[in-house]
Amino acid sequence: MSIFSSLFKSKPKLADANFVNPITTELHSHLIPSIDDGVQKMEESLEVLKVMASMGYKKVITTPHIMGDFYKNGPENILPKLEEIRTALKENNINIEIQAAAEYMVDDMLEEKIAAKNLLTFGNNYVLVELPFNEEPRNLKTVLFKLCVEGYRPVLAHPERYQFMAQQKEKYEELFQSGILFQINIFSLIGYYSPQIQKTAEWLIEQKMVSMIGSDTHGPRHLGVLQAAIKSYNYQKICALPLLNNQL
Repeated sequence: MSIFSSLFKSKPKLADANFVNPITTELHSHLIPSIDDGVQKMEESLEVLKVMASMGYKKVITTPHIMGDFYKNGPENILPKLEEIRTALKENNINIEIQAAAEYMVDDMLEEKIAAKNLLTFGNNYVLVELPFNEEPRNLKTVLFKLCVEGYRPVLAHPERYQFMAQQKEKYEELFQSGILFQINIFSLIGYYSPQIQKTAEWLIEQKMVSMIGSDTHGPRHLGVLQAAIKSYNYQKICALPLLNNQL
């Protein structure tokens, strides 16, 4: 590298050391023990929630997977376990509110749940949905349409992680223009998943297509990543958008 190219090489943007995290509601995590690929013990859930409380979060909306025959969860097992966590929080003097919704995979069984109106929602009747990472589900548009017709408000979890969308960005624009909200993962902002996913997240921020952010924390192993991510320039930049988190 020549001296001239080194002089003009762009330097990474630094975060403001005086930045105070304005987000008090954390959306998207897997903190109900032993029902999906998140925490497996109550102690793990409490450890995560205690750290989140120390970081300034006042409320956590946890969202266990509901996915076909693989994670056969629903209100019948999620809500009782939610009450167990609330009891444990009080017993351990951890001052944070916890609610539960779900992260629904777009599959055939989701259509049945929509028809039965058996969905766990959060905020203003929002429903968090996810997709396979490598291909668009054949019934994606049908599911989103049915959700809207039934009065639900679809929120697409971590759109930056869907490879088929990142390669055809007009798909983002189509969904966003149709009223689908996007929830970016905080971890994506520092390249936790991959540099390409970080670039896609940055593009979505530039396009102002982000309505919510969430950590997608699966357990104590993610706490260090979360603490690092909220100190990043990209996190400060995304917080400048009119995010809905604190209204949930």
